[in-house]
Amino acid sequence: MPFLEIDQVSKHYRVGASEPLKALDGVSFASDAGEWIAIMGPSGSGKTTLLNILGCLDQPTSGSVRIGSTDIAGLRRADLVRFRAETVGLIFQQYHLIPHLTAIENVMLAQYFHSMTDEAEARRALEHVGLADRARHLPSQLSGGEQQRVAIARALVNDPKIILADEPTGNLDAANQQIVLDLLSGLHAQGRTILLVTHDERVGRCADRRINLDYGRIVETVVFTAEENEDFDEILEELWMRRESAMHHESSHFTEVQRQRLFATMSRIGLLRHIGKEVRFTDQGEERARSVIRRHRLAERLFMDVLFIRDDAAVESNACTFEHILSPEVTDRICTFLGHPKTCPHGSPIPPGECCGNGARGHVAMNPNGEILP
Repeated sequence: MPFLEIDQVSKHYRVGASEPLKALDGVSFASDAGEWIAIMGPSGSGKTTLLNILGCLDQPTSGSVRIGSTDIAGLRRADLVRFRAETVGLIFQQYHLIPHLTAIENVMLAQYFHSMTDEAEARRALEHVGLADRARHLPSQLSGGEQQRVAIARALVNDPKIILADEPTGNLDAANQQIVLDLLSGLHAQGRTILLVTHDERVGRCADRRINLDYGRIVETVVFTAEENEDFDEILEELWMRRESAMHHESSHFTEVQRQRLFATMSRIGLLRHIGKEVRFTDQGEERARSVIRRHRLAERLFMDVLFIRDDAAVESNACTFEHILSPEVTDRICTFLGHPKTCPHGSPIPPGECCGNGARGHVAMNPNGEILP
């Protein structure tokens, strides 16, 4: 039996006499104990609503939510509070620390709602996140990354069976994002069940499985390795560059059979679409391709203009690595540092980002042989 099971869960909000707003609409999925699931999707797709229901902060309009042997959808409010304290660890984007309590007191607050406070246990939780020396500091005396780590310690102190995290890296710089991801990866390695809401593709790739929501419904469940995702990015990059007739790019290492299989998979998960014999980007595929191309070409600029690496092969190899690991925040910082360059060192255009304005977006069409169509 799965550890977590959501069956036909809906959450509706009625505003006046109008039709109810469907924040969630018949969502169903299950999770084994120890699985890490990333919940992704655009703003307003129902991600946080789903997490609030799983965290016993809200109840569904209909459907069942079973965690372990308990159907929390039918619990009374007082029972929800008790179940949450004993079973769930919550990590929020905004930290939600009490400003007049020290770090250790904020952690002990979670113990208070669970059973009884234990300062030694609270200190061990802070040690786990590397903040033992900051135990007596107020939140205002901590950096954003340190506050988030206090929030993680608070979520862990009662040894929860499931950890729910809502955009835990959303307000952090690149260095603190990595610290938080390393902490979550360590918890995952311990066998903790983690459900994490994120907009960040890089964070989503850390999970065992990704569930994509849109308009309150699951539109796709994705289970791919990092290597498979890199293959998808390579295909998207290839299609983008063929569209713009870029002269400088490495040739694809895929066989024709591999390429056709990737086309089929990417169509199934919503990155590409077929119109007759043509292959086109979907909006999601277009956005991901833009991001990959932008990261790659900005990395080329960085290596050649700042680090003065002149070996084309070395630049290409390093740029290929960077295109898979740079977060959106770091990419924008590199772009700003370089003065928002318009082209890569070889003259190919760099798609603009939020830090420099968005450019027009078109669609690419190819025949089954991978040839660009007019």
